[in-house]
Amino acid sequence: MGSLILCHNKKASQPYKITRIHRKIYTIEELCYYLCNNLYLIDYTIMNEKICEWLYSELDMRELAGELLDLIQKKGTIEQFVLRILEHARIYSEPEMEHIRNVLDRLKDQKEIERRKYKADNLLESGEYESAILVYLSILQDERDESAGERFYGKVYGCLGAAYGRELLYEQAASMYRQAYEICQDETMLTAYIYACSRYMQEDEYRKLLEENPSYSRTADRVEQMIEEKESGMKEEAAPEILEKWKHQYRRYL
Repeated sequence: MGSLILCHNKKASQPYKITRIHRKIYTIEELCYYLCNNLYLIDYTIMNEKICEWLYSELDMRELAGELLDLIQKKGTIEQFVLRILEHARIYSEPEMEHIRNVLDRLKDQKEIERRKYKADNLLESGEYESAILVYLSILQDERDESAGERFYGKVYGCLGAAYGRELLYEQAASMYRQAYEICQDETMLTAYIYACSRYMQEDEYRKLLEENPSYSRTADRVEQMIEEKESGMKEEAAPEILEKWKHQYRRYL
């Protein structure tokens, strides 16, 4: 949020109900908060005359209601609809609004399942590993969208492996990377799989894995080199601080 927040005093006597999440909204701030925290899931259900009527009668936002109704009649886009609400409320700073515009621009041509992965990818990138894991798992556990293609799900497995790895859950990470490699046949997924195996397996178990899969040997050599370089780099850095960070991540998971 910016340093200056414009608050609106009007509170609805009758809330607007968002059926998909069973939530009741009473103020424009609550509506904006919902929109900004669900950009990845926003669909046509939010763009309707009912919300225009609610803004008009309950919040006295007659100008905004009229503009939104005009957008509906002119068959405007969902992205235009959402942005008009946020711009009118003037709750977010310009840099924040620019970020929102960029997200909506990227999402406008994506399917809902692609939006969900994009949300999980952003959570992973921002360090919200547990939340990312939950979203990735929900994609894999829901009914398959055949139009997305098998490779899409392979990438989800790979991203889920990365999220587990960040949480130091290497056995789960290895399982996800293995499935990602089987689908995508991507060498980076194989490298990640072998690395995760080397982290959680006992030495004899790990060696047995390599002996039973001769094709892994070259990748395993690269992995060992990566581990040596990583450990060497850690010695040059503040190792105690890194170790404390890992401990903190592990405790958060527990």
